[in-house]
Amino acid sequence: MTASEVENVRRMLSGHSPVDASEEDSLRRIVSLLDAHDDPWSRQLFVPGHLTASAVVVDASHERALLIFHGKLTRLLQPGGHFEPGERYPVVAAAREVLEETFLRTRWPGQAPVLLDVDVHGIPAHKGEPGHEHFDLRLLLVAESSDARAGDGTQDVRWVGQAESAQLDLDPGLQRALAKVWTR
Repeated sequence: MTASEVENVRRMLSGHSPVDASEEDSLRRIVSLLDAHDDPWSRQLFVPGHLTASAVVVDASHERALLIFHGKLTRLLQPGGHFEPGERYPVVAAAREVLEETFLRTRWPGQAPVLLDVDVHGIPAHKGEPGHEHFDLRLLLVAESSDARAGDGTQDVRWVGQAESAQLDLDPGLQRALAKVWTR
């Protein structure tokens, strides 16, 4: 890890404005993780947890968002996951995860990446890994097509609009992130 890699994440976080107390707490905890650990990207960091990158993927009109049905967690989520060894840029990791999980290529919504949301959430113990937390950096990405299909770790993919997303049993942090999309 280099100072510039940490500073890249810090710059993203410094420009982010939480919309509620939960997101404010997540932001504070992510900054503390960066302060306290040499390699916050390492998926072997279980106490307290490690950085992850995900994406709220929207269609070109910003009227629909893509959700995946996650195989291990058995629930609808946004695409995303762990940084690969040596991978340090959240937008790169998020776009790679989207491609692996949905086969969709994505782009930024404008001239620069947009950190849409931050969320710290628990992950249950699984296959020799203890329960831990993901310190998730959620980027906004735009799909280059609507031809999503289930990929790595994904059992299904689903495009949803604002009305439908409000009716789904989604994680509160994901509902918050989607609400930001619908008001952009």
